[in-house]
Amino acid sequence: MRFLVAAFGDAGHAFPAIALGRALAGRGHEVTIETWEERRDAVEGAGLGFAAAEEYRMFPPPDPDSADGAHAAEAARALLPLLEETRPDAVVSDILTLAPALAAEVARVPRATLVPHIYPVVEPGLPFFAIGLRPPRTSLGRGAWRAGQRALNVGLERGRRDLNRQRERLGLAPLERFHGGISTELALVGTFPQLEYPRRWPAGVEVTGPMTFELPHPEIELPPGDDPLVLVAPSTAHDSRNHLVRTALRAFADEPVRVVATTNRVAPQSPIEVPANATLVDWLSYSQLMPAASLVISHGGHGTVARALGAGTPLLISPFTGDMSETAMRVAWAGAGLSLPWRLCRPPPLRWAARRVLDDPEFTARAEEIAAWGREHDGAERGAELVEELAYSKRRAAISRDPS
Repeated sequence: MRFLVAAFGDAGHAFPAIALGRALAGRGHEVTIETWEERRDAVEGAGLGFAAAEEYRMFPPPDPDSADGAHAAEAARALLPLLEETRPDAVVSDILTLAPALAAEVARVPRATLVPHIYPVVEPGLPFFAIGLRPPRTSLGRGAWRAGQRALNVGLERGRRDLNRQRERLGLAPLERFHGGISTELALVGTFPQLEYPRRWPAGVEVTGPMTFELPHPEIELPPGDDPLVLVAPSTAHDSRNHLVRTALRAFADEPVRVVATTNRVAPQSPIEVPANATLVDWLSYSQLMPAASLVISHGGHGTVARALGAGTPLLISPFTGDMSETAMRVAWAGAGLSLPWRLCRPPPLRWAARRVLDDPEFTARAEEIAAWGREHDGAERGAELVEELAYSKRRAAISRDPS
């Protein structure tokens, strides 16, 4: 069969899409990845077809009545020739890429949504997504969150109106439900189930496990010695001042640890002082460093968190923006690390929190339990199986309606 997998271009979204596409290709299917031009080499290097996606602003969202606000509908219309050319049996659209999902609906192609992080749809009685709070322990707390759902619904209603304006431009019927950008046919949630709060799962939502992909990169020389290795791996999209890296290098300069830190190609605006027990590089291989590390320090980008837990390595997360606070709290709730608020990201608090994780073997034990689950459940393979089943079921349904 043929599949189109579309993704936002940031690594945290494009790489899981490539992993899914590679798994589909491994099952004998023809796969095209539609994403930003800068990911062409990665896509084609994985043996997949590439289509350049139009790049447009996601945050803050534009006024839906403006020219920019109409872009999702226009981008969807521009995708229709690609769908006619490739004739996919299903389209998988990243949660941030609305245009391919709309185009698939216009073309009447089965569509799935790839959520490359924790599931963002809140169940009544649970804290709102992205604010980073644990689930309530009492009926009173659950009732308070249910009451607060009305305030959340105000924003969701605005999102529904904006989406329905895009749908109207394409001749699609309006939706009554919230979160209309997530497919009701199939939603793949590419995270560890251990990071999901207990809840009632909607039909069609499947927690597959993370979908991992890594660009090839030479291994680096580690700092000498036998002291525990601390990996500092900041977000690729934030922290332009390298604050986390600078803070960690100062915090551990006199500690009995070895440190490997990466700027993730965020060019320093001023020199970074590197102590004798540390190595600073602009890029590195997670496949090399994650299993060797005793602790990973990050902003809480889901891709980095998933790679650390997949290697059985606990985390210390200082969340910066977006859904990082949510991911940090889920890691702490799962017992696989700690969360340090960004306002406290200074050498003394960071050093204290790191010591706590390194000195308590329970954090590592819990991370290793999650890693053991991951070794038995390949997220990309499970996702490919589900997408394949979606396409087959729709094909069988079409044949039953029209046997000729």
